[in-house]
Amino acid sequence: MSQKLEEKQQAIIDKEVKDIQLYINGEFVDAASGKTFDNLNPFTNEVINQVAEGDKADIDKAVEVADKAFKGPWGKMKQAERLSYIRKIADVIDKHIDEIAPLESYDTGLPISQTKKMVSRAANNFRFYAEMVASRMVGEAYQVDDQFINYTIHKPLGVAGLITPWNAPFMLETWKIAPALATGNTVVLKPAEWSPVTANRLAEIIDEAGLPEGVFNVVHGYGETAGASLVAHPDVKLISFTGETTTGSEITKNGADTLKRTSMELGGKSPIIVFDDADFDRALDACTWGIFSFNGERCTANSRLFLHENIYDQFVDALKERVQNIVVGDPMDEATQVGPLIHTKHFNNVKRYLEIAKEEGAEVISGNVAEEHKRGNFIPPTLLLNVTNDKTVAQQEIFGPVLSVMTFKEEEEVIDLANDIDYGLAGFVWTKDIQRAHRIAQAVDSGMFWINAQNVRDLRIPFGGSKASGIGREGGHYAFDFYTETQVIHVALQDHHIPQFGKK
Repeated sequence: MSQKLEEKQQAIIDKEVKDIQLYINGEFVDAASGKTFDNLNPFTNEVINQVAEGDKADIDKAVEVADKAFKGPWGKMKQAERLSYIRKIADVIDKHIDEIAPLESYDTGLPISQTKKMVSRAANNFRFYAEMVASRMVGEAYQVDDQFINYTIHKPLGVAGLITPWNAPFMLETWKIAPALATGNTVVLKPAEWSPVTANRLAEIIDEAGLPEGVFNVVHGYGETAGASLVAHPDVKLISFTGETTTGSEITKNGADTLKRTSMELGGKSPIIVFDDADFDRALDACTWGIFSFNGERCTANSRLFLHENIYDQFVDALKERVQNIVVGDPMDEATQVGPLIHTKHFNNVKRYLEIAKEEGAEVISGNVAEEHKRGNFIPPTLLLNVTNDKTVAQQEIFGPVLSVMTFKEEEEVIDLANDIDYGLAGFVWTKDIQRAHRIAQAVDSGMFWINAQNVRDLRIPFGGSKASGIGREGGHYAFDFYTETQVIHVALQDHHIPQFGKK
């Protein structure tokens, strides 16, 4: 990295990183309790800043003002005016885009070459949903002869509770906020406590866009307190959650008493299947990118590799070379491909899985971490060989740069192996036999599947998983099913027969 670029990024961090408050009713405020918690830099494990620790009192206040805004200026606003605010948020993001990527890398440990691409998608999320609501949030009409016409409309629900993860915080926050606001709801966001910096920057951006007070609110804090209070609040009409499966299950249970609508994007342990007729080099590129990008902290990571026995040795040799050459280091360096994991707790959990792998008889092959980086939360790119699909490391989500490598002989066998797991988020297959590719894609239990492609997405299509990987779909017009209520209006076009009970 050039010294000039390094100095520019450091200047941004020095200017932008400060202690973080809650954002409620258009104001940045301390938590009601006055409590704060430390936010740590994953590269050094030094304290970055202090973050206001919101709890039930702060959630109650945020929900109160969000509900008031929904029943007041925001809820009564014409769609065109509301969408002009959504487009303005995108414009303000664009103004500050050069600041956001360094902040994201500094706070999360994600390599800056990757956060730049993620952040650039954030403004597109708002513009996309402004366009989608204007052109695609439409109803249906059904005529019954000359007697009736029945039509549908989409109505916002009210206060949307959004609970977001730490693995791509800024982009994933906007991916939920944009459809929630564009469809007319108000928002209380509970960001992940391990990645508060860009959530705060997003609050500042939305504040600059000038939304009416109470429309958008941010309460930092822990899941057990702030998050649980948001889920339990009777005036919160929906919860959209992205995170691990156990937490998603708890949220679903805790929201049941108030009959909350929930959308759950949960864990994954996705298979990548490579046949012996695949384009070897492209499959290798896709496999390494899919598991080692984002530091392996991605829900759709292809963490289970199934290799046809005819290419197993050749492919594994190529993987061994790749993991030794992947650049591990400072997330602020443009050359870095894998940075530190988000937090010491997560780092220790991933290390625990590597110990389990050894206990289960796996061969553990890892890349290198320079001595000067040892104070960070570094797990180098790692291969687990001699693994079978029933082992812990092949069944449980590790959520780090760790790839379990297995082999297969026949198509039917690998389909069974791919499906023999609790998760069902994503899947990938590489083969030049396109009929076989489609057979496998349709046979694998997953919400999403890629054929001869890496993890490339389109905002117009639904995102979500099956089995323990989630409930519901967001993305594209599918978000309307979650963020709005569909109401049916029945209209009589002429006098029709009505039974006359009780008439003599």
